Amino acid sequence: MSSESAAAAPLPRRALIFGIGGQDGAYLARLLLGKGYVVVGTSRDASSINLRGLKLLGIEARVTLVSAAPNDFRSVFQTLLKAQPDEIYNLAGQTSVGLSFEQPVETIESISIGTLNLLEAARLAERPIRLYNAGSSECFGDTGDMPATEGTPFRPRSPYAVAKACAHNLVANYRDAYAMYACTGVLFNHESPLRPERFVTQKIVRAAARIAGGSNELLKLGNLDIHRDWGWAPDYVEAMWRMLQQQQPDDFVIATGRTVSLAHFVAQAFEHFGLDWRRHTQQDACLLRPSDVRYGGADPTRARQRLGWQASRGVDEVVAGMCEAAGAEVRS
Repeated sequence: MSSESAAAAPLPRRALIFGIGGQDGAYLARLLLGKGYVVVGTSRDASSINLRGLKLLGIEARVTLVSAAPNDFRSVFQTLLKAQPDEIYNLAGQTSVGLSFEQPVETIESISIGTLNLLEAARLAERPIRLYNAGSSECFGDTGDMPATEGTPFRPRSPYAVAKACAHNLVANYRDAYAMYACTGVLFNHESPLRPERFVTQKIVRAAARIAGGSNELLKLGNLDIHRDWGWAPDYVEAMWRMLQQQQPDDFVIATGRTVSLAHFVAQAFEHFGLDWRRHTQQDACLLRPSDVRYGGADPTRARQRLGWQASRGVDEVVAGMCEAAGAEVRS
């Protein structure tokens, strides 16, 4: 190849993922690496970041890790100057609805202020940057019998949901005020084997796997009558990427379109291992939240029509995939 040809070769796109240590961050990093991106990921302390997801996916060595604190503007801006990203994915912040009742200040700061700092830093950067913000279906509150769309009003019922609603509105404000390419994916619940056990879905699946392996434990759960739309996490990071490839930025509801109860999720998980969930579970009032969303339903039509995206797995396939991974872990 001549020097002229080499000089003309396009540079790979660069992605900066805030919150790469989580479930979505790991799957997104794998997706982007597969598309030829240079991927930089952040953690508050890169030397102590949880690398479990990146290691399980076999991509740890292919990602550059840097320290950055989303709620510190100087830290965020310096990170952008060093990473020189074409795309930013904001997946950082406190991620537990239940924990947000115990740590409301940390939740609001890490999500709302963190998002504001990213938007302001991207606005001041001397390069065109496309920004994706991780929204949440929790912002809708209880959707009742009407599946939520992009036009459904927000009625948040937890500090986590309040923070996510604020971040969502900040993104829309910066998009309108400064003509920035910034958008939010309003993601409904999405799971995978990379979920930590503090999330109820993984708690259920791993307990069922251990009981099937001989454990005598009793699984304690809170409200089994909550209803959610559960999808497969690798599908959802594909939607994130597609949102940043459109000509114009916009917000999208990302979901499977099917809502089931937590009791259904529990029954499917235990049935996978040939167990009757009623014999191995117990409701614990201590696990009930001060305020909870009873029903969360979604209509992802816009994502299908505009992004060409739809979920590849429904909730039963999601449960099966998590159970297979948990069962293999127990046997190893």
